[in-house]
Parts: sequence; C-alpha cells; structure tokens
Amino acid sequence: MLGSSDNAMGKHRKHRRKPSSGSRGMRLRRWAAARVRLDYPRAGRRGVGRWLPSWRQITLLFLFCLGSLTGLLSYLYLQTDIPKNLNDFATQQDNVYYWADGSEMARTGPVNRQEVPLDKVPQDVQWAVLAAENASFYSDSGVSPSGLMRAVTRMVTGGETQGGSTITQQYVKNAYLNQRQTFSRKLTEMFMAIKLDDRMSKREILQRYLNTSWFGRGSYGIQRAAYAYYGKDVSELNASEGALLASLLKGAGTFDPTLSAKNHKRAVDRWKWVLDRMVDIGKLSRSERARYTSFPEPKAPPKSAGLTGQVGYLVETAKAYVSSHTEISDADFDLGGYQIHTTFEKPKVQALAKAVKKTRDTLDPEHRPEDRHVRIGAASVAPGGAIRALYGGPGYLEQGFNDANASNVPAGTSFTPFVYAAALRDGVLLKRNGERTPVTPSTLYDGDNKIAVHTPEGPYWDRSGKIVRASNDGDTSYGQVSLRQAIVRSINTPMIQLGMDVGLDRVRQASIDAGMLPSSFGARVPAFSLGTATPSSIRMASAYGTFAAEGTHYAPYSVSGLTHGGQRLELRKDSARRAFSPAVAAEVDEALRGAVQSPEGAARGAAAAGGDVAGKAGTAQDGNSAWFVGYTKKLSTAVSLSRVDPKSQELMPLKGMGGETTDTSGDSYPLDIWKSYMTDRAAE
Repeated sequence: MLGSSDNAMGKHRKHRRKPSSGSRGMRLRRWAAARVRLDYPRAGRRGVGRWLPSWRQITLLFLFCLGSLTGLLSYLYLQTDIPKNLNDFATQQDNVYYWADGSEMARTGPVNRQEVPLDKVPQDVQWAVLAAENASFYSDSGVSPSGLMRAVTRMVTGGETQGGSTITQQYVKNAYLNQRQTFSRKLTEMFMAIKLDDRMSKREILQRYLNTSWFGRGSYGIQRAAYAYYGKDVSELNASEGALLASLLKGAGTFDPTLSAKNHKRAVDRWKWVLDRMVDIGKLSRSERARYTSFPEPKAPPKSAGLTGQVGYLVETAKAYVSSHTEISDADFDLGGYQIHTTFEKPKVQALAKAVKKTRDTLDPEHRPEDRHVRIGAASVAPGGAIRALYGGPGYLEQGFNDANASNVPAGTSFTPFVYAAALRDGVLLKRNGERTPVTPSTLYDGDNKIAVHTPEGPYWDRSGKIVRASNDGDTSYGQVSLRQAIVRSINTPMIQLGMDVGLDRVRQASIDAGMLPSSFGARVPAFSLGTATPSSIRMASAYGTFAAEGTHYAPYSVSGLTHGGQRLELRKDSARRAFSPAVAAEVDEALRGAVQSPEGAARGAAAAGGDVAGKAGTAQDGNSAWFVGYTKKLSTAVSLSRVDPKSQELMPLKGMGGETTDTSGDSYPLDIWKSYMTDRAAE
C-alpha cells in the first residue's frame, strides 16, 4: 500500500515538474506584456511621485515625437513641388514708353515693374538690402531655423505665424504663393525655399527677389523703385539711397518718408540702422559710412503717367508699330517689361494740340448743329520717316478712335499732286495701243468748267448713259492752262483728264509708291483723280514728304528703339525706295511751292510759315472733307477735317460749319490749324 501511495505521489510530482508546452508559452507572453506595459501611473509609488514620469519615459516620448515630426516633415518635403509657373503679378511688368528726348511718356499695364539684371544693381545697394533683410543670405540654406521653429510651435495652436523669413523664402512667397501668414503657407514656403536654394544660384535668387519685391508707390522691383523715389536708374544709386529703398521692404506704407512726419522719423531711424548694419557685417567701411550724414530725401510721389490727352493715341500708334515690325506676340507684349523709345517730340505734340484747340474754340456746337461731331486728324513726319507729332482727337479717354490714323476721310484735291507726278513719270496714252507721250509742267490742258472727260476711244459715259463732265470750284473756267498752273491754282478739270490720260491704274501705283496704302483706294472712275482715296493723316504727310526727299519714300515709323530687360531687340525697318526720279520730284515740289509762294497760289495763306513752304489744300467733291498738307525741309504735316454721324458713322457735309453759308465753308480750317502749328516755335 505504502509503496503504491509513494509511487502515485512521485508520479504527481513528476507531472508538475514537466508542464505542457502551452502553459509555458502563456507565461512568457504574460511576462513580455508586463515588460512592455507602460508603467504609468507608476506602480509602487505614492503621492505626487506616482504621477511623475521617469526619465526613461520622458526620453522615449521625446524620441517618439521627434521621429514622428521628422517623418511628417520629410513626407511634406517630398510632396512639395516648385510650380512651373510664377504668379501672374510676379511675371507681369509694365511697358514704358519714352519721348524722342528719352524722358518718360507713359507706362501701361496693371503692374509697375521693370526687371533688371543683378549686375546693374550696385554692390552697395545689394548689400543694403541683404543687411536689412538677410545678412546670412550667401551662407544659409534658404530657410531661417528660428522661423521654422516658430512655424512648428504654431502647428498645434494654428492661426497666424510670424515673420523672420530669409530672402529666399520672401522670393518664394512673392513669386509662387500668397501673402497670408498661415501655418500651411509658411510651411510650404520653407520647403520650397530649401528646394529652390538647391536648384538656383544665390545671385539668381537675389536678382529675382529684387525684381519682384514691393517698394510702394505702385512699384514692384528695385528698378521702378529707383525711378519712383529718386528719378534715376538703379545703376546710379549709392549706398545711402539703397539703404532707404531697403528700409521700404519692411513696409512701404510705414517707411515712405513723404507720407507723414511719423513715417519720416521711422524712415530716418531705419536708414541709419541699415547703414550701421552694413558696417557691422563688413560691407561698408566706417570712413564711407561717415560720409552719409544727410538723409537722402526722396522726391515727392510722382503723378501717374496715364493715357490722357494725346498720349493714348501716341501709345496706341507705337504699340501697333511694334506689333507689325517684330515677332513679339500680343500676349508676350502684354506681359510687359518692354521699353519703347518713340519718335514723338513732346513740344511738337503739344503745339499741334494747341493749334487744333484754337480752331475748335471758334466753333459753337451747343448752338450750331453744323459745328457738331467735328473730327480732326493731323500728323507730322520728318524727312526720314520719323513721326514727330500726332493729333488723334480731343483725348484718348474721351474718344478712343485715332483720327490721325483714320482711313475714312477722302483726300479731295490734295491728291492731285500724285496725278501730276504719275504723268511726269509715266507719260500719257492718247491713243489705244499707241506709244506713251511724255508731258512736262508746261503741257497745256483745257481748264474750262464742265468739259467732257475723254478716254482714247472718246467721251467717258457713266452707267446712267450720260457723258461725265468735270467741274471746277465755283464753276470757273480758265481756258488752256499748263499742268503746273493747274496745281498752283488748284484747277480740277485738267487733273481729271490728266488722270484718264495717264491711266488710273498708273496713278494709283504712283500714289502707293509715294507712300499711300493699297487699301486706301476705291473704284477707278474719273473722280479718282480728285481724291476719292482715303489715306490717313500719317500716310498723307509721309507721301508729301516723298517730294521733299527728292523722290525717295521713307515709310513712317513711330518707334526708334525697343529693349527688354536692358537688352536691345531688333525692329524690322522698312527700307527706303525710289518712287520718282529727282527731276520728277523737283517739278512737283516746284509746283507745290508755287501754290504757297505765288500770288495766284491757292494755298498762299501757308506762306506765313516760311519761304520754303510747299503744300496743297484739298476738298472732296461732295463737300464732306477738307485737308491741308504742307511741308518744309524739316517736316511734312497733314491736317484732315470731317464731320461723322455718331450713329451711322457716315460723313456729313461741312456746309454751314462755323456759321458760313457758302458751299466751301470748312475748307479753311485745316489750313488755319496747319499755319498756327507751323508758326509755333515749339514745332520748329
């Protein structure tokens, strides 16, 4: 029994010493869980100590947060891309137009900006900006560690972040992002700045920053700021002036010294600090710093150079010339950054506008319907083709249509010199299929009124079956007159017949050779020779200038130079061409001079402008337009006058204009304007 019992107990003890493998695994898992379990609140501690974490717990928590933050920032960094396209306002600039003397005429575009290469910004000015904004620019990685920490600490609370950005960050904000100081924008700004710092050189980043920063007074970029505050190119600034511009980057509304006394004090203090800071970082010697004791007072805020008055017409004309003489698309031009140097002379433009106003002041549109809706266009072109002045209307903002470039006003009898020139150049054809016969200024033609117009086959019949007859002003008959006398005295009937004898196709070609556009001409009927063509004032002045230039035509142009970012761009220039021989041009010039200088000349009123004046008045046969075109050795000027129905845009009669009752009323106004302008010293 005993042996049996002992044997049984021994078996039981043996069983306990060898537990099953499942029980052992369970204990191991319990042990591991006990090791991993966060002992918090801490067991075995009482009071406050129970709630204080151990150093191990603190370290583990810090490492966990740091790892999570690092992982999050790394992910965001990888996900942040630099956009291919800049903000529209970061790339768009204004276009600047200049008078012929180099002074600024106008700026166009929504943004007042002009880019300049960094090499044109003086070193002292560059370092004034760096001293004020980011002295460590050339050594940092594109971000400010303190700024990064401020942004991170705001992650939990959200809301607005603070400043302290590097120049790279500021450029990223200006060029790619918005101006809101939110955490998400700030974080994106930093990541983009780091990437940009790897992709671009420091000099390129600084150049872009200086060209996109806001300096106040409507100026983006340091070039426009230099003009806005000191009226000079950025390359002419010194360290003192650069320090003031650098101060403006902190807030132009706060530091523009011309805005208020408080602003002035803040600007002076900031200016001194920037110069002292330049000394501290070794970029300005103490001796040079000692030279800058007087605050560089900027000029008063400039008045905006808008498109009021005649300026809008000038800008429109110059822009059209750039469009037609370069490969620059309208879209690229509208992005701005171009400097357009025009041929317009401000004194002449003002003198021409003054002369027109003087004549307009004699009209009374409020009480006389015949004085309403008057349109006047005028242009002055130099012998080489440069357009010196325009009058496009009462004001660009009031009337956008440019009457100086209008092609709806018939030239009238001011066209006859081109008929005369064609005859002298090509001769006449009096017999069909016969030889052409030369003519001279002394060749005689019938100057009587109501003579029948002939072709080589006989009288010219119109579509109604009637013989076409030519008439003179006032129905006056002159008998046999020379072609020269027909021009001098403005006799119509010889010119109509001469045009038929030369051939209207040849008259048209001679006019085009002289400078008129092919689109100016209508049907070639006998009245063609009396000016049914509708050239603009610009083209008419240019074509008359061909006679002054001994038969060589120089196409009119309004832009003498074009640059972008300081680089000169090519402008296609129309080549001069021979329209008439010097002998033919001299004969026409002599006749036009006789029209002014001769006692019997129809344009003798223009002689007041000098002894070398040549010119011709012109009226349309239907009395709907009047011209005067005249030139000296220095200038050819054309003035057109018409009345346009605002509803139908059709021409209206000039009869009764100015209170006159004769059929020729209104004829004298273009000559009056021309004479007043050409006798003004400003037009010389």
